[in-house]
Amino acid sequence: MDTKIDTVSATLDLPIAGMTCAACAARIEKQLNKLPGVEAAVNFASERVSVKYLGADAQPEMFVETIRKAGFEVPPATLELAIGGMTCAACSARIEKQLNKLPGVEATVNFASEKAHVRYVPGLMDAERLVATVVKTGYTATVSDSDTRTEEKERKLAVYRAELTRFWISAALTLPLVAQMAFMFGAEQHADVIPRWLQLLLATPVQFWIGWRFYVGGFNALRGGAGNMDVLVALGTTMAWAYSFVVTAWGLQHQHVYFEASAAVITLVLLGKILEARAKAKTSAAIEALARLQPQTARVERDGKLVDVPVATLIPGDVFVVRAGEAMPVDGEVIEGSSSANESMLTGESLPVTKKAGDGVFAATINGEGLLRCRATGVGSHTLLAGIIRLVEEAQGSKAPVQRLADQVAAIFVPVVVVIALLTFIGWWALAGDFTQALVNAVAVLVIACPCALGLATPTAIMVGTGQGAKAGVLIRNAVALELAEKLKVLVVDKTGTLTEGRPVVTDLIKVGDGDTAALLQLAASLEQGSTHPLAAAIVARAKADGIVLLAPQNVATSAGRGLDGEVDGRRVQLGSVTWAKAQGHASSEADALANAGRSVVAVVVDDKLLGYIGIADPLRSSSKAAVARLKHLGIEVVMLTGDNAGTARVVAQEAGIDRFEAEVLPGDKAAAVNKLRAEGHQVGMVGDGINDAPALAAADVSFAMGAGSDVAMQAADVTLMRDDLNSVADAISLSRATLSKIRQNLFFAFIYNILGIPLAALGMLNPVIAGAAMAMSSVSVVSNSLLLKNWKPKKD
Repeated sequence: MDTKIDTVSATLDLPIAGMTCAACAARIEKQLNKLPGVEAAVNFASERVSVKYLGADAQPEMFVETIRKAGFEVPPATLELAIGGMTCAACSARIEKQLNKLPGVEATVNFASEKAHVRYVPGLMDAERLVATVVKTGYTATVSDSDTRTEEKERKLAVYRAELTRFWISAALTLPLVAQMAFMFGAEQHADVIPRWLQLLLATPVQFWIGWRFYVGGFNALRGGAGNMDVLVALGTTMAWAYSFVVTAWGLQHQHVYFEASAAVITLVLLGKILEARAKAKTSAAIEALARLQPQTARVERDGKLVDVPVATLIPGDVFVVRAGEAMPVDGEVIEGSSSANESMLTGESLPVTKKAGDGVFAATINGEGLLRCRATGVGSHTLLAGIIRLVEEAQGSKAPVQRLADQVAAIFVPVVVVIALLTFIGWWALAGDFTQALVNAVAVLVIACPCALGLATPTAIMVGTGQGAKAGVLIRNAVALELAEKLKVLVVDKTGTLTEGRPVVTDLIKVGDGDTAALLQLAASLEQGSTHPLAAAIVARAKADGIVLLAPQNVATSAGRGLDGEVDGRRVQLGSVTWAKAQGHASSEADALANAGRSVVAVVVDDKLLGYIGIADPLRSSSKAAVARLKHLGIEVVMLTGDNAGTARVVAQEAGIDRFEAEVLPGDKAAAVNKLRAEGHQVGMVGDGINDAPALAAADVSFAMGAGSDVAMQAADVTLMRDDLNSVADAISLSRATLSKIRQNLFFAFIYNILGIPLAALGMLNPVIAGAAMAMSSVSVVSNSLLLKNWKPKKD
């Protein structure tokens, strides 16, 4: 008899990074197909591999490892989860721990924003398993993105309203119990204003209906092998209620009952959570304000007519019209019309920006007095606004090093408090011989202790701080950068585009060899026309302004820090610095004269013969001198590094008020200079805006990229400045110092509250009701203190 065994097959689709040709794809495919039960097909064009495998013979982990061994990578993906049910820092720590146990997962959980930021390897993990892990831990989770933001807000609002309703019911039941305490002062001992059976009826719904959330949360925490605030509240209030129930049921009239304590603590904790939720909602107000700026509809040309359509339906290439006073629906390019735009919501710059054909416009910015006809270039999550929101959310979800101590304390906080409460109970009962007093003091210890304030101290301040930064055009990538910026002692700045306008103009054309200045300019501009360097743009702009026809260059090669090499009209053309020209044996007094006058000098060599020099001047930004003075006032030494000659560097440094500079520095040497400053024990920041600055930006402790700079520089930077103004660096450092100051204040409040509160409760100096009120207010005070950061404003010129 034949037995047929069915083996279930599965298909997995993985992205692959690092392939450069079809041979790479073939090698990956060959290695994967060597695995048992695997059929793999690699698509080089889409940079993906489809793997069909038998579950019994192969696992996704094997595929990822095989791809890596072949010399390629499965690039990680990122995901944000909205978490529900967290009540304190211990909850976020437990979720984070469980997520990080998963293969290929790096997760951070932000208690304040109720979000988990997850980085995972596709194939090893997916969104469903991540959500399932959080749910298994005892909480709720949903995938969060820009499309679900409104839904999440509505869900939080619904939860808040339900909590508020429960609070009012709890307050109504608790008020009579608390009110009788005032009548009992001076009355006969053990006399009850409200009959005990009625007290039991009032307190029981509060304990087991209103307070049921604490039992559920505590059970989930203990099931996961940890404790949280819910465990402390449930344990403390249950002890008070159970003791009072026994006294009431057995008719022990000579003993006190503490129904008011159990009910009041639950009511006060609930009040604290409601106030905390309201305060936390304000910490993300900056992000919500940005998200609300984008209009919901756009006026688009369809079949020769203008029709209003939802913004979500726009695709790149669509032509839309923006009337005066309206907001831009998406990113685009002006194809007709002229106007100005208010871009202050993105850059922090209040002055309007002129817009004409060829200029870019950005979603949510406000059109001025003219009508603009534009072509969509960035829609949905690909707009500048969406990028800013995404960057700020990532920063708000990151953890600062200063938070590590609070996390370590929160991890052991609940078990330690339970032990202290137990010792308090045993000590009072053994030494004072009073079971009731021992119970009351133990309850007070459990109730006053709360890890919530510790968990909120850092993230709430970071959320408010990064939000304020976004409003000022300062985008901070993560909390580590925010913390390190506070400690900066040296700031390295690039000259071109950072201190200067970054839009240099040709001022001198010096002919040395054969030919005239027009030929000199034509050859140089023809070679430079494909470059994005500011000096190249100046040469090309001058040629076009002079009506010179540009020729097509061939075999163009870039040498970082030295210049360009290529062929124009059959002749070899080389452009480079004076230093490079001298090294090639081309020296002349004209170049030195230009350099001493503060010009950037480009040497033009044709067929290995010096043809002449082009002198270029880049005016200092009007704000640079004041910004340098402001940075000095903040205690920061400003060091200028530039690839320009010493004469140009000296002129610019003197004009900007910079005492220390280095000229003729190559990109690799800029990074070495930054490392040298760091080796001296300084915390070093670097400001740049070009591709050549990327190595130095990466070498610095904190890197700042001007918003008008290259994408490479912005990707390498820790802080992106939306304004082309060095004052934004001073703003970022000022914001960093203000934020870290708030974090330290919050941590002090959180630690001192517990350090003083727990011993006072253990010594019998705190009533459980007072302890509960103090605990409820501790979190609110920390969040409220963080909200004071909203008073921070960037310095106006």
